[in-house]
Amino acid sequence: MAKTMNPLQFVQQVRAEVSKVVWPSRREVMLTTAMVFVMAALTAVFFFLVDLLIRSGLQGLLGLFG
Repeated sequence: MAKTMNPLQFVQQVRAEVSKVVWPSRREVMLTTAMVFVMAALTAVFFFLVDLLIRSGLQGLLGLFG
């Protein structure tokens, strides 16, 4: 269980912990953002092609029996 401390100690500890954080540079943020968009686009294309393949296969299969 956490010890009870006064608000001043809490704020000091929070500031100490935040100062330990290594913040990414603007270049790193832009690069990782671009990578996320590229991967999302590739995933969308992949699932579009899989959907197209399944749909074509089902239409062909149903065309044989319908």
